[in-house]
Amino acid sequence: EMKIVFAITFSLLTLFSSNTQAQTPAPTDAEVYLISPLDGETVTSPVIVKFGLHGMGVAPAGMDKANTGHHHLIIDHDLPALDKPIPMDSNHKHFGGGQTEASIALSPGKHTLQLIMGDKTHIPHTPPVISEKITITVK
Repeated sequence: EMKIVFAITFSLLTLFSSNTQAQTPAPTDAEVYLISPLDGETVTSPVIVKFGLHGMGVAPAGMDKANTGHHHLIIDHDLPALDKPIPMDSNHKHFGGGQTEASIALSPGKHTLQLIMGDKTHIPHTPPVISEKITITVK
């Protein structure tokens, strides 16, 4: 009877664990940051946003290469769930081609910008590689 309980439990655990995607590990020293604009800067639209990355490499979405990921720019929004694919909408810009800078049209006023790295399937790494959130003003 114990063998049957164990077999059923093991089967269920295997079934459930295969349906959840394991997060991609990131190097512990990895950091992503905004090269420009700088926190507090006043800029004009379109804003040229330059991404910096240290301790890991950039690879396009879909490419399964250790210690790599691609940039996602979060505009005027909080961080997404760290265990699910990053949303793709006007607040979450994907750079799955491996881009390291972008021209972003922003309306006049204050805006927040933050970077987060995503793996081949747009899921944040573990530990997540996230920049500081900066605030800029668009003239």
